[in-house]
Amino acid sequence: MNTTNIGVIGLGLIGGSMAMDLKRQINVNVYGYDDNASHLDAAIELGLIDFGGTWDELIDICSIIILAIPVNKIEELLPSLLDRVKDETVIIDVGSTKADICKSIQHHSRRGRFVPAHPLAGTEFSGPQAALSGLFNGKKNIICETALIDKDALDVSLQIFDSLGLKTSYMSAEDHDKHLAYVSHLSHVSSFMLGLTVLDIEKDENQIFALAGTGFESTVRLAKSNPSTWSAIFSKNKTYLLEALQSYIDHLEHFKQLIADDDIKSLESRMKDSNQIKRILSNKN
Repeated sequence: MNTTNIGVIGLGLIGGSMAMDLKRQINVNVYGYDDNASHLDAAIELGLIDFGGTWDELIDICSIIILAIPVNKIEELLPSLLDRVKDETVIIDVGSTKADICKSIQHHSRRGRFVPAHPLAGTEFSGPQAALSGLFNGKKNIICETALIDKDALDVSLQIFDSLGLKTSYMSAEDHDKHLAYVSHLSHVSSFMLGLTVLDIEKDENQIFALAGTGFESTVRLAKSNPSTWSAIFSKNKTYLLEALQSYIDHLEHFKQLIADDDIKSLESRMKDSNQIKRILSNKN
């Protein structure tokens, strides 16, 4: 049986975790590249990949290339990558925004070789050391613009995602970015800003440590995420994220006024309305 060479570009949490699990499959060689040399060295030392390589080597050797780099870099590099790969190569991106990436190659002659995907998995940690086996098992995955993907390229990508335990669904790139602005990107903004607020008001770090309960810790957990990754996501999904932020700010202002007015009944009513999210999330599977 022929061996499939898979190249993973970007060896942080997502790329490293994918490489780790793909590497354990039969008849697969996983090559890795990261423009941070220490990340590439760590990925080799940790056994996340079979071989390290240069950008050019991955293009020459690999029939499948997975882009697990910041979304602004994907948009920047994807057109030239499609120019250089072989006709049968499949390129998959796993970034958290989709519309601008898809627009960057919408008229490319090899558009059909590109699969825009987003596995909805991760932690607040980053770098090769954060890679986790089984990170994607049972998680959701979204593929966009399926009508523009060559059938064999889509089939190959689904084989990879299925092997990782992902459950794939489909939507347009615009719908993806709109919905993710509310259910993912906004929560990261909230966590970052909660962290800043506490650091601004509570100057005694020992008090933060002593008084922070599990509620605070779970809410602020995402503030430990990689700033360079998330600044790119926020910028690329600016339109929908700004809409989400304005709605969030409006709710905060209203809640603030209810507290100022000692309107306990309305406060309880608003919180009861918010409790409906529990019902929705309990049915997510």
